[in-house]
Order: sequence, then C-alpha cells, then structure tokens
Amino acid sequence: MIYIVEDDSNISELVVYTLKMTGFEAESFSCGTELFEALEKNLPELILLDIMLPGEDGITILKQIRSSAVTRKIPVIMLTAKGSEYDKVTGLDSGADDYVTKPFGMMELISRIKAVLRRYSENESGHKLFAGDIVVDTGKHKVYVDGNEVVLTFKEFEMLCMLIESKGLVLSRNKLLESIWGYNFDGETRTIDVHVRSLRQKLGKSGNMIETVRGIGYRIGGN
Repeated sequence: MIYIVEDDSNISELVVYTLKMTGFEAESFSCGTELFEALEKNLPELILLDIMLPGEDGITILKQIRSSAVTRKIPVIMLTAKGSEYDKVTGLDSGADDYVTKPFGMMELISRIKAVLRRYSENESGHKLFAGDIVVDTGKHKVYVDGNEVVLTFKEFEMLCMLIESKGLVLSRNKLLESIWGYNFDGETRTIDVHVRSLRQKLGKSGNMIETVRGIGYRIGGN
C-alpha cells in the first residue's frame, strides 16, 4: 500500500490510477490530518508527500512521521511544485528519502518509488527491539511476550517502542505526551498514566519492567 498526500485532486487521482495500473495498492489524502488517521489503522510501504498542503505543510508532517517510533521507518518521497534547492535540501534534511519536482512524468515517479522500496528492502534486515521477554517487531507492528503475541493500540505500541529505545533513561510524562500525541495535544499528563496502566496489564508479568519514577515519569529496564 502506498499513501499519497496531495490536495490537488487531479494529480492525486492520476497518481493513484497509475500506481494501481502498475501493480501497487494506493490511497490518497488531501491533508496531514487524514494521513495520520489512516496511519493509526494501517502502515503503508511508502508515502508520497506534497510540500504545499492546506494546514500543516509537508515538511511539518514529515518531521512528525520521523519523530514516531512506529512510522519513522516508512520511506517518504516528497513532491514539490517549486523545484528550488531550498525545498530539496529542507526535505532531505528532514528525513525524506527522495524528492520529485512537479510537473513529473508518471513513469519517472514509478521508477523513483521502486528504487526507494528496493533500497529499503535491501537495507532492512528486520528492525526489532528487545527488553527482557518483550520483543517488538517495528516493521510488522507486532509485540511478543515469551513468544506470545500481545495486541496493543497504536499509542500503546508507540509508547512501548519509545521506552525500549530509551532503555534505562527516565522519560517524563511531558516528553511522552509531546512525542506520541504531538506538541499541541491539550490533554493532561494523566493520559500517560492511563496508557501505562493498560500497557502493563497487557504485557502481564513483563509489565513490571515499566518502572514509575515518582514525580517525573517512566523508564523501562531489562537486558
């Protein structure tokens, strides 16, 4: 599945049609909000992301994608109408894998997509995180405890990945809120406590690895 974030319906419809004709599944969105709603349900193989969008621009959306433990590994190709050196450099510096300047040929776009996917396939040997009896397969979005799969919500999965990647370090509630819910999230830090409690229950005895650091936040231990 390839996601296209493009507010010009003529372009998005043509890209979706071409992708489907060349053997890909594809779905289009007109803004970042729609994209992130879709990402909570399914992770694509690649994202085509326009820079000029209503609301949040493509660079801002890209930074959010790269800041999440769940989505940071998804390849992203930026689409830009400007073709300026600034846009190209800014996109690549923010974590884009490639860029295509409008107007572009459909076959050129397909070639770029295949090249990026091939590069990821060759380089990705299966990214896994470990903590005690917990194994997280970030590529497949699966969690196992003692070899048994544990089903987590999107936010629980993100939180577990962040804690394991920062193993031994204390993550404040505010840091977890900012990284997982976004800087504009207006909920209280109690939201973190609720999700940690649910996560501990689902992980069973391994849930005890998530330690509470009074007055600060949480950390995870294990070898």
